[in-house]
Amino acid sequence: MLINSAVYEDGRIVAEPGLDGVAAALQSQKGFVWIALRDPSDEELELLQRELTLPPLAVEDARKGHQRPKVEEYGDMLFAVMHLLETGPEELQVGEVHVFVGPRFVVSVRHNSQQGFLGVRGRAEREPHLLRQGPGFVFYALMDAVVDRYFPLIDAIEAELEQLEETMFQPRLDRQAVVQRLFALKQRLATLRHAVTPLLEVTAKLHGGRVPVVCMALQDYFRDVYDHLLRIQASIDAARETIIAATQVNLTLVTLEESLVTKRLAAWAAIFAASTALAGIWGMNFEKMPELKWAYGYPMALCTIALVSGALYWRFKRLGWL
Repeated sequence: MLINSAVYEDGRIVAEPGLDGVAAALQSQKGFVWIALRDPSDEELELLQRELTLPPLAVEDARKGHQRPKVEEYGDMLFAVMHLLETGPEELQVGEVHVFVGPRFVVSVRHNSQQGFLGVRGRAEREPHLLRQGPGFVFYALMDAVVDRYFPLIDAIEAELEQLEETMFQPRLDRQAVVQRLFALKQRLATLRHAVTPLLEVTAKLHGGRVPVVCMALQDYFRDVYDHLLRIQASIDAARETIIAATQVNLTLVTLEESLVTKRLAAWAAIFAASTALAGIWGMNFEKMPELKWAYGYPMALCTIALVSGALYWRFKRLGWL
């Protein structure tokens, strides 16, 4: 579905052609065209391929989707894939935006995502002095918008980790629920890492050294995007280490709690064992037993059992078993 189509000259809109009029509009104008599509049909992609002479392999990738983040060169043209991440009920939802960048055109193809780029277009149109730099600036603006949307996701993961760390040492905490939350965070972090790490690798090729022609004049801008990705990558690594450490601490606490329960059971078992042994001795029916016919024999037996049990309880209490 076509979202927007506009021809820009000297940073201003001069025409808004349909898909079948893009080539004619570029012939009659001196600027470049910016086209945005969402979940396009095969017919729309084939029409654009004919109008703009797009690379068949790149068009095939844009048609199928499910691509790894990448930037590929086709002569004087670039084809980029970036992941669009949205917060779902339990895990991150992954969409994609495919961007074709040529000397006189930019085409963005969005798949499986509600995140639009109307704000990016508005920002670019409010800065015509930057839009005059052509398709390379539009490519930067799209990439910058995608990367900036990763920051709230990593911030949310870090905030939830901090909350878990604050409650982890509370007594009577449901450890299984904590482990489940940590595992869910780990999955979200892995999804974010799969979007960021490949993009970090390819963005490093857009500044310094051999740079594609469409990006040549905007190396400082792409270096800024690269710095943002480095920050996100560092946050991902730190969050990953925190999750691993939190999981280990949680498992250690589970072991300690189990050990404490075992000690308590063992202490009470020892107390009752001593009482049972004493009761068993005085309960034997022999005729010639000490204190058998003594009037205070029974109270003395009870007192002895109570004293032994109390001494054992005191001892175990001092040891921290009770």
